[in-house]
Amino acid sequence: MSDMTAVPVVTSLDPMVEFAKEGIVSKTFLETPETKMVLFCMAKGQSLSEHTASMPAAIHVIRGKAVVRLGDKDHDVAPGTWIHMPANLSHAVNAQEDFVFLLTLFKLGKKG
Repeated sequence: MSDMTAVPVVTSLDPMVEFAKEGIVSKTFLETPETKMVLFCMAKGQSLSEHTASMPAAIHVIRGKAVVRLGDKDHDVAPGTWIHMPANLSHAVNAQEDFVFLLTLFKLGKKG
């Protein structure tokens, strides 16, 4: 992706929604020096194993239901849920239905 810092971006996420049979599809649609935005589409039953990120991030749930583990606590999430995760927080995602979320990574908050 090119640096779109000085250019407004208007896009529809719906046409980007795509499910892989028994898989996860991720599509980066914006990357600037400050921010990276990725649309994740997870088929029912798929999971992102526990991991951390070196920068703060946010999840905005668009479609479906999932269990999101933040640290040692599970959260049932549904469309409209918004989550902020500080850098280095252990987290995981388990899709209970076909699940779509927008991940925003805040690069300026990156540590290290």
